[in-house]
Amino acid sequence: MGPRGAAGLALALGAAAAALGPRDRDHRDRHWDPRGAAPAAGGEACGGLRGVPAALGNNTHQCVFNDLSGSVSLSWVGDSTGVILVLTTFQVPLVMVSFGQSKLYRSEDYGKTFRDITGLINTTFFRTEFGMAIGPGNSGKVILTGDVSGGSRGGRIFRSSDFGRSFTATALPFHPLAQLSYHPRAPHRLLALSTQNGLWVSKDFGETWEEIHKAVCLAKWGANDTIFFTTYLNNSCKADLGLLELKKTSDFGKTSKVIATKVYSFGLGGRFLFASVMTEKGTTRRIHVSLDQGETWNMAQLPSVGHEQFYSILAANDDLVFMHVDEPGDTGYGTIYTSDDRGIVYSKSLERHLYTTTGGETDFTNVTSLRGIYITSVLSEDNSIQSVITFDRGGEWVPLRRPKNSSCDSTARSRDECSLHIHASYSISQKLNVPMAPLSEPNAVGIVIAHGSVGGAISVMSPDVYISDDGGYTWARMLEGPHHYAILDSGGLIVAIPHTSQPINTIRFSTDEGQCWYQYRFCPEPIFFTGLASEPGARSMTVSVWGTVLSRQWVSYTIDFSHLLSRTCEDKDYTIWLAHSSDPSDPSDGCILGYKEQYRRLRKSSVCHNGRDYAVTKQPSVCPCTLGDFLCDFGYYRPENHSECVEQPELRGHDLEFCLYGRRELLRTSGYRKIPGDKCSGGESPSREEKDMKLKCTSTFLGPGQLAVSPSSTPIVLAVVAVLLVAVVAGVLLVKKYVCGGRFLVHRYSVLRQHAEANGSEGTEALDPGAATKGGGYHDDSDEDLLE
Repeated sequence: MGPRGAAGLALALGAAAAALGPRDRDHRDRHWDPRGAAPAAGGEACGGLRGVPAALGNNTHQCVFNDLSGSVSLSWVGDSTGVILVLTTFQVPLVMVSFGQSKLYRSEDYGKTFRDITGLINTTFFRTEFGMAIGPGNSGKVILTGDVSGGSRGGRIFRSSDFGRSFTATALPFHPLAQLSYHPRAPHRLLALSTQNGLWVSKDFGETWEEIHKAVCLAKWGANDTIFFTTYLNNSCKADLGLLELKKTSDFGKTSKVIATKVYSFGLGGRFLFASVMTEKGTTRRIHVSLDQGETWNMAQLPSVGHEQFYSILAANDDLVFMHVDEPGDTGYGTIYTSDDRGIVYSKSLERHLYTTTGGETDFTNVTSLRGIYITSVLSEDNSIQSVITFDRGGEWVPLRRPKNSSCDSTARSRDECSLHIHASYSISQKLNVPMAPLSEPNAVGIVIAHGSVGGAISVMSPDVYISDDGGYTWARMLEGPHHYAILDSGGLIVAIPHTSQPINTIRFSTDEGQCWYQYRFCPEPIFFTGLASEPGARSMTVSVWGTVLSRQWVSYTIDFSHLLSRTCEDKDYTIWLAHSSDPSDPSDGCILGYKEQYRRLRKSSVCHNGRDYAVTKQPSVCPCTLGDFLCDFGYYRPENHSECVEQPELRGHDLEFCLYGRRELLRTSGYRKIPGDKCSGGESPSREEKDMKLKCTSTFLGPGQLAVSPSSTPIVLAVVAVLLVAVVAGVLLVKKYVCGGRFLVHRYSVLRQHAEANGSEGTEALDPGAATKGGGYHDDSDEDLLE
């Protein structure tokens, strides 16, 4: 997903066919079959909707793209503008060179109609990996990076400032290595990294460019106009890894300042600047943290890592960091640590956290529909994978409850004792029959949708789809078998399409958070489904079904549900709901992170629409403190399924000394520290004291001469609009248990991988092996620290 207001969806297929323009027409021959409704948890039949065939049939819009393309990329331009750009790409590799063709289409009505605007880009070929760079917010800015011949001096971009209505071709004085990067608050300012490792900047939306530094490996926008970047001194980024200099400039390269040396990698998260720095031994590295944009540094109280290990920032905001530290050896797992509000003192949060070096994927998922909730996977002692969830930002991790309408599968030790296990990025990377990662939206309060299995561990049998309406406390099986799904109208509408290799012509939808389902036939002849597209933000009432027909033409069907759910929701349609509630008789019921929140939520029985202007309404109230409001302090941890903090065996009996602000401090603690962001007041208050030992202990790893100002010179790693590649996985998976064993998967996984590949499933590769992707990244023996 790109900046707010922009998103990408790539629909990949092995081939597609010939070339004209889109044909737009309403298709009114629809069929609605209420028998297609999935049974609810209680088994009641669906009801309450009338006139479905007419309401949806008259508002389903077909568009056929006569286009010789193997892939289609979609991007929404702006928030609630209705503008979609579709870039199609067809490429044929030839001897020494490759032939390619691109076409560009534009919609102003959320995909109901498209216009061929290829003429605006002079039929230029655009490589799929560059995609469309969409400006943040409603800036209306779009950049397409063209593919030019190898003999040219530089590349070519096409720029638009009016939401894609017009484009201006601009020659670049360099060849870009990756997608251009917008300044997050001033989108007319751009960064680019060239193939020659030069860092280039534009202050006029790409019309003119200036190279501000050479020999640059990675660059990022910081606060205000600050640019952080790493440079190599001798040979190359890869050869000098661990010897890089971290610099910053606040005047677009007129001057630059070295703020760290011996740097392996760096990253930004919330208000924190992180650097992975080589120690004096030269074989290990440590995380350093700065809160003042690199002027001063503190060494994070985290274990050092060696050559074959890595750090990864799983999540970060202004007061808390989740950091994964890889275990020594090829274990396939590590430990999650959570920080204090300064990002310096860390506590062990979860051991045996699954994060393999095989594909660099982690299942760590932030549930955005309710605060404080994260889901991830652990690798058990028997090498099976199990899901755990935290409701208090890592204070305690517990298994997910078994859904009431599901029974335990064969991976469970008994028929009555099991839990729900969620498929996420790791399952997708291993090419299981899992088409989508877990889904939640901030404005769809409490709703979480995910593929999963119910048993003793994750099963690789074909998963079902499960839903939670309370942030993950309770679950119910929503749909049988794998599906593509989307949340619309702030949770008032959920749509789904089965994941199958067979052609389809029906879509399922639910107006009561997945309790019962209607089925609607959106076209008379089935299509080969490739993707489900809806506007980011979950406020839209429209969804587009993309696919191909037998003639290999691309086709989309955009369904507008606003005429079906035409009534605007009123006060009577909402109810007050207490989040995190488990025991209404308990005075502390609903207290998480020190306060309760009551939300105004749509009743499941209400048949109406929230609308685009719907805003989440909540009422907070402060709670008295309990041990649940505290993380385990430095040197302590919570064993799995335990609420009390115990001392780490290796630190038992030792003074807990650590460096902070250039002083050595002695920590006196009973094992607890307050969770950053926790708002509790009164109640329990475990003792904690940091005593200044008056001894200097400034880290020497960063180098004392690092603050010299130097004339600039420059590159960049650019923000890439995330793309979702949808590929059909067919066949039956016959492996019973999800098992992995470090860098190399065990035999059962190897068989599974071959089986998936034999059925034509293709994974995706990172554009730059040295750059981390959002969902993880590939780690080889000399891996990157994912400080993104």
